[in-house]
Amino acid sequence: MITPLKALTHARFGTKIVTSIVMILMLLGIGLSITMHQLVLSSLLSENRVRGASMAVNLAARAGEPLLAVDYLQLRNLIDDAVKSDADAAYAFVLDLKGVPVVYTFSGGFPLDLRKVNSVRDQDRDSVVRLTDGTREIYDFAAPIIIGTDRIGTVRIGLSLERVHQFVRQVTWTIVISITFAIALAGVISTGLARTVTRKIRILHHAAEEIIKGNLDVKASQWRGANCWETMKCDKTDCPAYGDNSRRCWYLVGTLCPSCGTGEYKTKIDNCRECAVYRRNAGDEVQHLAEFFDVMALTLKERLVELRATEFNLRLQQQLVQTILDATPDLVSLKNVQLRYRSVNRSFCSFVGRTQEEIIGKSVADIFSPAQASTAATEEEQVMLTGLPISVERLFISQSGEQRLFHVVKTAVSDASGSVIGVLSTARDITEMRSLHERVAHAQRLESIGQLAAGVAHEINTPLGIILGYVQLSAEDVPEGSEIREHLALIEKYARICKKIVADLLSFSRNTESILQPLDINELIGQITDIVEHTFGLDGITIIREFASGLPSVTGDREKLGQVLMNLLGNSHDAIGKDGLITVASYFDEEAGEVVIEVIDTGEGIPPEYRERIFEPFFTTKGIGSGTGLGLSVTFGIVKDHGGKIDVISPYFPQYAGNGSGEHGGTLFSIRLPVKQTQLSVKEG
Repeated sequence: MITPLKALTHARFGTKIVTSIVMILMLLGIGLSITMHQLVLSSLLSENRVRGASMAVNLAARAGEPLLAVDYLQLRNLIDDAVKSDADAAYAFVLDLKGVPVVYTFSGGFPLDLRKVNSVRDQDRDSVVRLTDGTREIYDFAAPIIIGTDRIGTVRIGLSLERVHQFVRQVTWTIVISITFAIALAGVISTGLARTVTRKIRILHHAAEEIIKGNLDVKASQWRGANCWETMKCDKTDCPAYGDNSRRCWYLVGTLCPSCGTGEYKTKIDNCRECAVYRRNAGDEVQHLAEFFDVMALTLKERLVELRATEFNLRLQQQLVQTILDATPDLVSLKNVQLRYRSVNRSFCSFVGRTQEEIIGKSVADIFSPAQASTAATEEEQVMLTGLPISVERLFISQSGEQRLFHVVKTAVSDASGSVIGVLSTARDITEMRSLHERVAHAQRLESIGQLAAGVAHEINTPLGIILGYVQLSAEDVPEGSEIREHLALIEKYARICKKIVADLLSFSRNTESILQPLDINELIGQITDIVEHTFGLDGITIIREFASGLPSVTGDREKLGQVLMNLLGNSHDAIGKDGLITVASYFDEEAGEVVIEVIDTGEGIPPEYRERIFEPFFTTKGIGSGTGLGLSVTFGIVKDHGGKIDVISPYFPQYAGNGSGEHGGTLFSIRLPVKQTQLSVKEG
C-alpha cells in the first residue's frame, strides 16, 4: 500500500513544492487554530475564575451578619440576587459551620454530593473546583464566612462554562475558514512558482549525473554575457581570471581588477555585486548553482592532491597526539555519546591490563566492576547533559591487585557546532599525595595538642607544688608509722606522679628556650648510653655501640637531643624486658647531608595496628601508671624542631620475636639531623 508520504517522496519536484507549501500552511493553520482555541479558552476561563472568586468573597462578606443573626430570609435574598445578577450563575448556597446547607437556590432539593466536593480552609480567601453534571461544566467557588477571627460558615457559588465554550467554538470556526481560503490561494501561487523553478533544474540534471559518474570535465552552466576582461577592457594577462572561460571572475582568488575585493568567494562576493561584470552576467540562484557545479568539478581536481597531503599530515598529527597521551602518567580515555571507548592512552591500558585494541569499542562495564561502571555511567551522562565538568576522587584496584586513589576529571567534548560528542576522562594517581597531606594534618594536630598541653601544665603545676609542700610539712608533725603518716605518704606519691605528668606535658609542648651549639653526636650518644648501661645490664640487656668516625657536627640543643636518645633507649628497654640487645649506631649520609642515629632493639616490636599512632600524644600500650604516652610525641617534636625527621621500621629482625615468644621481631628507630645550621622554633613559657 502506497501511503501519501511515499507518493510525495516519488513525486516530481514541482509537485513536492506545491504539496509541501500547502501541507506547511495546513499544519500552521491547525497549530494556529489549536493555539488560538487554547488561548481564548484559557483567557475566558481565567476571567470566570476571577469573577466567580470575587462573587464568592463578596457574598461571604455580606452573609456574615444574617447568618450570625439566623436571618435566613435575608440570607436567601442575598444568594438569589447573586444568581440573578450573573447570567452564568448556576446555583448558590450557604453552609453552616457543620457543613449543613442553610439556604440554597436549587429548586428540586439540595444535592448532597455538593457538600464536600469543594472545601476551603479558614486562612484561605477562596477555593475553586471544576465540576460537571454530565451535560455542562461548572466552576464551583467556596469562600469562608468570617466574623472577627471566627469562622461561622461557607458560601458556595457555581458558574456555568456553557457560554465560554460556545464563544470559543465561534472563534475557532472563523479562524479555520480564513486559513482554508489562504491555503487555496497559496496553492495557486506556488504552482506557478514550481513550474518556473523545475524548468531550470532540469538543465542541471544531466550535468549532475555526469559529475556523479566521475566526469569532472562536464560543463553544467550555460555561459552568458561577455568575459570580464572584455567588459572591463582589461589587458592584465597575469590576472587569474584573464582567459578563463570555465569560471566566473568572482569565484577566483587574487584577481587584479581595481574594483575587485580581496579573499575568496565568501569574502569578496559582497564587493563583486557592485561590479558591472557581475550585474551583467550573474543569473538567478539556479544559474549560480550550475556555475557552482562547474567550479566544484575544477576545484576537486586541484584539491585531490591537497587532500592526500592533508590526510598524510593528519595521520602524523594523530600519531603525535597519541604519543603525547602515551607519555603522560595520567589515565586518559575518550568515550562517545554511547559511553563506549574511542581512545585510551598507554597508562590506561597498563592499569586495566588490556591492549588498546581490546578496549576500543567496549563500554566501561566491560572493563571495570559493575558498581564502578554504574557510578561512572551516571557521572558521564550528567556531564553530557549539563556540559559541566565533574571532579571526584575514586579508589580503583589495578591489574596487580593494588588499591590506588585517583583524582578523576570528566569533561564534555563538543564538535565545531557545539554539540556534545563524548566525554574525556583523566585520572591522576594521588595515593602518595594524599598520604603526604594526612601526615601534614597529623603534624598540625600534634602542634595543637602541644599548645593545649602547655596551658594545662602551667595551670596545674603551681597547685601541685603547693600540695607537695604542705604534705611534706604536715608529715613532719605526724609520728612515724601512724595511719595519717601513711595517708600523707600516699598523697605525696600520687602528687609526684601528677608532677611527672606535668613535666612530660611541658616537655611535649617544648615551652623552654633552646640553647643552640655545635654537637658531637658520637660524644652525646656515648654519654647517654653510659648512663643507662648499668641499669639495663641488671636486666640482661646489652648495649652495642656502632659509631662512624669523622662525623660532622650538628647544631642543636644538647639536653633536648639527650632526652630524645633517653626516650628511645627507655622504650627499647621496655620492649625487651629482659635478656636482649640494643644497638646504637651513627653514620653520615653524604648525599642527603644528614647525620643518622639508629636505635635497634630485639624486643617484641610494634604491632601493625599501632605503627601509625605511636607518635600521637597520650597514646600508649603500657598499663595505667606506667606511662603518659608522651615520650615518643616529645621525641617527634624535638627532632622536628631540629629540622630532622624520625622513622620507625618494625619488624626489623624477623629472627628475633621478643625472645622467641612474639611475632613482630624487633624495632628500628632512625633519626636524621641536617648538618647545616638548624633554626629551632623557640617559644616562651
